[in-house]
This record gives sequence, structure tokens and C-alpha cells, in this order.
Amino acid sequence: MNRQILVTGGTGTIGRHVVPLLRAAGHPVRVLSRRGGRSGDGVTHVTADLLGGADLGPALRGVSTVLHLAGGAKGDDRATAHLARAAHRAGVAHLVHISVTGADRVPLAWIRSKLDAERAVTDSGVPWTVLRAAQVHDLVLTMLTATARLPVVPVPGGLRLQPVDAAEVAARLAELTLGAPAGLVPDLAGPDTHGIGELLTGYLTATGKRRARLPVRIPGRAGRAYRDGANLARPGAARGVRTWADFLAERAPSRPVT
Repeated sequence: MNRQILVTGGTGTIGRHVVPLLRAAGHPVRVLSRRGGRSGDGVTHVTADLLGGADLGPALRGVSTVLHLAGGAKGDDRATAHLARAAHRAGVAHLVHISVTGADRVPLAWIRSKLDAERAVTDSGVPWTVLRAAQVHDLVLTMLTATARLPVVPVPGGLRLQPVDAAEVAARLAELTLGAPAGLVPDLAGPDTHGIGELLTGYLTATGKRRARLPVRIPGRAGRAYRDGANLARPGAARGVRTWADFLAERAPSRPVT
């Protein structure tokens, strides 16, 4: 009998891709969220509060492998610690966690919470795998869409990103989830590295928008880290195939200039 897999964040950007891959491999999937969803076709939805740690025991009952995708702007370290402790109590055999490139090198509070979340996994007593991935295309598009609402768009100097396709991250995570615990695996980033100004230019061109720009300097140690590329994937990282330009052409078709 194929093992039961619990996926947190299974309805999110990456989760929507990875759950069908796990099902296609023949495994029953349990999706954990705060609100639940419609079960069917081998997918069961359960509710639990990761931040509070409530109801995790029943959600993990009978689960062999956990893929932890759920995350947010705050509290990832606390939520992951709750999940990791509950997974250990439940006898989970493999805990797979997605983190971000540069988690151990960028001195920002939200990045430190990502590193603390990794530590919760590695110290849990559960055999584990951690993948650090670059920002997915969808997240970069959301960021550019929000900033382009401003009449003058701030452009942080020296900031570079390596956007990667969510489906490619999902495929790698499915492979890792179905495999044996592997520890910290090579980073996964997109095929190209782009300055934030370059990404903004492409977005404005694709959407037919015109915006003034304001160059800004990220201050302090965080600014130096970003200018040094501390947020980028380490040498030897795996690289995706789908480019930012291809994604943008599909998701942000040209419109009349505004």
C-alpha cells in the first residue's frame, strides 16, 4: 500500500502543482489548511492551526511523509516548530521542507525566521530533506504588480533575483518527497539572474504601463548582503528551464499604455 502523504500549503502556488504529482505517483494525499476544502480523488482535506499548534495530532495520524509548503510573512519558525514536534510524536518517517535561497546569509528578520524554520526541521528527530528555492515567478509578478500601482516606483540598487517556475519547484519537491531523506539538497533557481530594474522594465513593457522610477539604496548589512548576491543560489544549484520572459508573456499580455 502506498504511503499517506500530508502536504501543508497544498492549495497554494506550489501546492496546486505538487499535489497532482503525488497523486499521479499513486499516493493518497492529505492537504492541511486552516479552512479545509473539498475532498475527492485520493485527496483529503484536513484543518489545523500551524501557528497555534492545535489539531496537528489528528491531521498527522497514519501519515508517513510530510511535505511542508505553508508559509507567510510572519511566524514561519513557530509554525514549522509546531509541525516538526507533532511529526516526531506521530512517528513520521520523512519531513520535507521548502526554504529560500540565502536563508543562512541575508540578515533580515523574515529571512532569519526561514532559517529558524529549517533548524526546527533538522532538530526535530524526524529524518528530513530541505530544499532552498528562489522566488517563484508568481511571487515576483505579484511584487511588481503591487509596486507598479505607485506613480513613482522605487528600484533598489544591486538587488538581483533568479525567478523560477512554480511547476518546476513542485516537480523537484515531488521527487524529494517520494525519495529517501536527503538532508540539505542543492538550491533550485531559475535559468537567469535579473536585476530588479530589468524585471520592472519587462513588466511595464508587457503590461503597457509607464512609471517614473526612483533609485533607492538598501541600507545597512542587509543592503550589503543583497548587493553581494547573498540571496542568490549557491554555486552548484539546480536550474529551472522556464524563463521569466516566457512566464511574463503568458501571464501579463500587452495592454494599451497607461
